[in-house]
Parts: sequence; C-alpha cells; structure tokens
Amino acid sequence: MLKGTVPLMTGNDIILEDLAYIFGQTEKADRFAGKTIVITGCGGFIGFYLTHYFIYLKLQGVPVESLVLLDSFRYGRPIWLEELSRDVANIEIHNFDIAVDKLESIPAAHRADYVIHMASIASPTYYRQFPIETIDANVLGLKNLLEFYRHRPVESLLFFSSSEVYGDPVPECIPTAETYLGNVSTLGPRACYDESKRMGETMCYVYHQTYHMPIRIVRPFNNFGPGMAVGDKRVPADFAQAVLTNKDLVIHSDGKPTRTFCYIADAIAGYIKVLTHDEFDCFNIGMDRPEITVLQLASIFRNQAADLWGYSGAILYQPSMEKDYLTGNPSRRCPDISKARQLLDFQPVIDVEVGVRRYLSFLAKEREKVSS
Repeated sequence: MLKGTVPLMTGNDIILEDLAYIFGQTEKADRFAGKTIVITGCGGFIGFYLTHYFIYLKLQGVPVESLVLLDSFRYGRPIWLEELSRDVANIEIHNFDIAVDKLESIPAAHRADYVIHMASIASPTYYRQFPIETIDANVLGLKNLLEFYRHRPVESLLFFSSSEVYGDPVPECIPTAETYLGNVSTLGPRACYDESKRMGETMCYVYHQTYHMPIRIVRPFNNFGPGMAVGDKRVPADFAQAVLTNKDLVIHSDGKPTRTFCYIADAIAGYIKVLTHDEFDCFNIGMDRPEITVLQLASIFRNQAADLWGYSGAILYQPSMEKDYLTGNPSRRCPDISKARQLLDFQPVIDVEVGVRRYLSFLAKEREKVSS
C-alpha cells in the first residue's frame, strides 16, 4: 500500500501533471491491477517516469501488487528512489547487475507479470567510456533475462532498443520507418551501443520464435524532460545545465545536425502502449515533427529560460574536449511513427517548446527544494 501521495511524486506539480496526462493516454492501464512489474535499469531517466507511473496508478484505482526495481547504480542511487523506498510499501529496490547477477536470487522476480528491460548505458559520452559494460548489459544481460523468463509465464516483456539501430539513415529513408535495415558501422566509438542493441533485437526475435515469449520492442527517439539529469551529457541536458547555472550555451558541432525531440510524457505513453500490445512487434516511439537543428534547440532553451527567469546567455561554438564526440554522429534523426499511430493509437502532441519549458520549470522547482 502507498503511505503517501504527494511525497512519492517528489512534490513537483510538473510530474503530477505529466502523470495525469500519461494515464489519460494509456487506455489499457487496468491490466496492471494486482500485477508484479520488474524494471531493470530503473535508476535512469525513463525509469524515473515509469516507476512514478506505476505508483500513480494506485491513485487512479489501479493498484499494482509490487514493483521490483533493479539497477547497478553505477553513478549512485538517485535521491528520488530513496524517497520512494521510504514512502511506498510495495517497492523492492535491488543493487543488481543484470549481466552477472542471478535473477533467481530475487524471490519477487519469479512471479513477475510484466518485465521492462532498460538496463543499459544510453548516453554516448558514457557508453564510449564503458563500451564493454554497455555490450554486457545489452547482450549478456538480455540473454540472462530471456533465459530466466522463458521458463516462467509473463504477460509481456518489453525490450528497450534504440533509434541508434538505424545508424545514419540515407536521406531518402528519413523519416525512418521500422522497415529500414540501417546504415550502421560495426567499428568505431558508437558501435558498442548500436550493434549490441541490434543484437538484442535479434535475440528477442529468436526467443519469441523459438519459445513463443510475449516480447515487444521499442526504439526510442531522443526523449527529454524531467528526470533527465543535467549531468547526463546528452544535448538537452547540457543546455539545461547551462541555463540553470547562467552560463552560455555551448554547441560542440556546427549546429546543423537535426533531430526531433519527444517530451517524456508522450514517450512514456507510447512505451506503455507497446508493453500492453498483444503481439510481437517493434515500434518507433518519438515525435515526428518538427525536425530541428541543434542550433534551433539551443535557441529554444535560451528563449524559454529568458522568459522564465531572465536568462541572457549567448550561444557559442567550441570543440568538445572528448575527441570522439562527433565520430559517427548521425546527421539527421527523425522517426516515421505511422505504424505506432495505426496499431497503438500513439498520438504525441507536446511540442518541443512546451517540453523544454516544462523541463526547465521542473529543474528550477527541484533546485528551490534543495536550497530551501
């Protein structure tokens, strides 16, 4: 049972509003009532929202039985998880490396109804620093998970792949559909992540075909928003950190690479829709418009921060101290989400300006909490 309401949501109304929005988009949420849900990689950005979503269901009359949260906590256990462990009674948190530790050692894992596998290093800066650990989580960790659950009935197992499986798509395949086979290098500083995610998808396919496991695959496209740590080293986090500390916005490229950016509340609604989909499949989950340059994104952060608290920093260009920062970096990234729209009724609507404003407002509120 939940011991509180506002404390478990961090007391931040941005999160509460997002959770209400996500719940309104997830028409199959009642499937989680009385279920045990296992989440690997719970301590990251997406884990923050998924964990809060499943707790929020209690407030909507859809109480889950238990949440089993696993993470190696390479960068330390987040404060929000510590708060949840005090305020919520049906949560288990385990310091767990999916690549080497045994799921057999966790009794609650044996009775899982839904499994969400996100255990991976996702930020390019960090997976370039830890390439072997990245491969281990995406391949050995997934293999361990699949082997464990092929002997146990689950309703759905969701594997978080990545838009990086497409590599650097050729222009005629942008927006990029799930049918695109990829333009990916097996060599270089990004290959440890890109190729291990591709291998993970193949393993999911083979286990589904061989053992009829209820596996689903998502390919996220550039999520951002509350829960993304300002030290994450991805572009939205770098820009957020700059405006929060009243420093100039620094671009480490020529500012011309383009992306679409999906606010986290829309993305989470998409992931829940995939988790509750009734057939094996893979789906792009992201925002398909607008496709904007890194310079345009920097301008959006500057303008929103100026409006919120008078930020007046400049936008500067300077090379990254990390020598492989731009090596293999795709020039464009934009999903075709027509499949998710048709089969899942996935309808992302939160535009990037609104998302950036909500992200910055969230971070400002969290900073106020710490300083008060």
